[in-house]
Amino acid sequence: MGMFHSININASGLTAERLRMDIISKNIANANTTRTSSGTPYRRQVPVFKQVDASFSQVLSQVKNGEPVGNGVEVIGIKEDKSPFKKVYNPGHPDADKEGYVQMPNVDIVTEMVNMISATRSYEANVTAMNSTKSMAMKALEIGR
Repeated sequence: MGMFHSININASGLTAERLRMDIISKNIANANTTRTSSGTPYRRQVPVFKQVDASFSQVLSQVKNGEPVGNGVEVIGIKEDKSPFKKVYNPGHPDADKEGYVQMPNVDIVTEMVNMISATRSYEANVTAMNSTKSMAMKALEIGR
């Protein structure tokens, strides 16, 4: 595995985790949005990642050479969480039904904050790995002097 391959893997991880943090921020910002353009409360969104596929010959040569197998990660979509909306009693709210209940988004702030911490840690891990690769390359260049 070459140095640039390692950097590309880290770059794909950075991109994916940044998107994950953006989506979590959007979920938190809309935690109290009771009406969207479709007329329903906001639905929590979740990114879907998958490993970047490699050809059979690439995987075979990586395994044969004892190299780690992997090409990074890519985002294949953003899905809506289909869990039910929360119902809150608030008869004075403009979106309340005839019993006085308002459908609230299916966003749980605590869950979103835990996910944000996880995404931040993953982002930091990718930055650290990229900086280590860069540092090794600089040391290799110094040896060549």
